[in-house]
Amino acid sequence: MTVDPRVFLRALLDAALAAVAPARALPAHLPEPPKGRTIVIGAGKAAAAMAQAVEAHWRGPLSGVVVTRYGHGAPCRAIEVVEASHPVPDRAGADAARRILDSVRDLTGDDLVLFLASGGGSALMALPAPGLTLADKQAVTRALLRSGATIGEINCVRKHLSAIKGGRLAAAAHPARIVTLAISDVAGNDPAVIASGATVPDPTSFADARAILAKYGIEPPAAVARHLAAAEDETPKPGDLRFARADYVLIATPQQALEAAAAAASKAGVTPLILSDAIEGEAREAALVHAGIARQAAASKLLVGDKALPLPAVILSGGETTVTVRGPGRGGPNTEFILALAVALRGHIRIHALAVDTDGIDGTEDNAGAVCGPDTLARAGASGIDLASLLAENNSYAAFAALGDLVVTGPTRTNVNDFRAILILPDKP
Repeated sequence: MTVDPRVFLRALLDAALAAVAPARALPAHLPEPPKGRTIVIGAGKAAAAMAQAVEAHWRGPLSGVVVTRYGHGAPCRAIEVVEASHPVPDRAGADAARRILDSVRDLTGDDLVLFLASGGGSALMALPAPGLTLADKQAVTRALLRSGATIGEINCVRKHLSAIKGGRLAAAAHPARIVTLAISDVAGNDPAVIASGATVPDPTSFADARAILAKYGIEPPAAVARHLAAAEDETPKPGDLRFARADYVLIATPQQALEAAAAAASKAGVTPLILSDAIEGEAREAALVHAGIARQAAASKLLVGDKALPLPAVILSGGETTVTVRGPGRGGPNTEFILALAVALRGHIRIHALAVDTDGIDGTEDNAGAVCGPDTLARAGASGIDLASLLAENNSYAAFAALGDLVVTGPTRTNVNDFRAILILPDKP
């Protein structure tokens, strides 16, 4: 191939992001206007862009409020956009959540609630259950984020500390019709996990939440422990009649992003292989598996049927990896994935890779992820950078900042979670 590998990988990312942008994905799924009022509410990193898309295509009056992460806002006319903290909630998010809940009370069967759900919505729409404080939720969130817990486990706990998540928002909106338009950021696209399932029945329980904290050795604040032990006011469950007029539509998914990248690769003459859209687990362990697959492809031993995967090829995958934080360093799961991958590949001369979070923010940093190539280890060594030591310290951000290999996109205003692309070049041009 004649194009620079890093330019090519970034083009695949751009194709993936374009496919799941709210302006493109949302309009075709809007419901018909109701006889009564239309209330638009939402939470997530894509919430403002989704609200913009609603306003651009809605026929009739509407009002409402959505909450998104700081820096992810977008101007709207009738829908108010509030910015708040993610992944640890703050007072702005709690206040927005209360306003969202209040806005759907006392509606009638003629009214429509349009809920715009996307990744990050759980932290951004943080309304503590009675008897709990915002500080309680912040403490539990920080502990869970450092523990290596999956997003499903984190959101199970969040739902049982909340006055709005786990179906409670839909229950409050009854008897109005509620239509959720969702951009999935979770493996398997489970509506009960996306933004903590505020508008769908919750299959998890207080017992599940207690078990998750115990699994990771997390000692919650005393008020949280009492609340979970009392197990009062369980989340609404499947079969609850308050969900009879609740519809749920997935408008963008990780698989759609991967398929768009695959199409762009094919157009460029590169063979795409979508490995999975639902990879979970420790970022560094996922990197070891990806490195093995990439080396197999480079050796023409990765068979599809009875034929080797044609090169050049690109291995694509999504999902959500996690990091169990043991060191003092900085960096999110995608940056740690690339660092572990670079170490595992040991400078393989024909493999290049990119890994990013599609919302533009890897963990809590200002980068989306990072890239690596055949020269990564050599350049690090020439600069006195010990990549293996930085990996042990969970200090992937420092590694790639020093090398100039961070991927910085800024807020993308969408979120289908991790995007990984590993390019394997042929032995000869």
